[in-house]
Amino acid sequence: MPQFDPSVWPTQLFWLAVLFIILVVLMAKVALPPIAEILEEREARIDDQLRKAENLKRDAEDAAEAYEKTLSAARADAQAVLQAVRDEAHAEASRRGAELSQKLHAELATAEARIAEARDGAIAELKDVATDLVGSITERLAGERYDRAKIAATVDAVMREAA
Repeated sequence: MPQFDPSVWPTQLFWLAVLFIILVVLMAKVALPPIAEILEEREARIDDQLRKAENLKRDAEDAAEAYEKTLSAARADAQAVLQAVRDEAHAEASRRGAELSQKLHAELATAEARIAEARDGAIAELKDVATDLVGSITERLAGERYDRAKIAATVDAVMREAA
């Protein structure tokens, strides 16, 4: 076998070195630039998606903050309405007795219904916003569109746990 003959090793080593250098040059000039370009594009795409996710997160935090402000304003309004009704009830109770007591209960029930309606409306709007936001985030991050009903059920479960 000629490869085991030490007299031909120098020529074999020479051609090995020449072919290795040619292969390295070909890889560096032909094969590696497209791979490097693909990796750079992928990194840019990932960075862009992370920036979008951060923006969506900030939007979600802003929406939650706006919801909290609306809820505390509704509570303050409810307290103000409730206090006004109580003051009126005390003044009228001394003059009208039982008739005014029934009227007070009716107004209180109406105020509570409005408060409950406002709260339910705000929660429903928040659920819709959260469902859309979660759907958008998962679609952009995972690249898949999930069933809106499943997302809505998950948002409902999380909101029930938070309450």
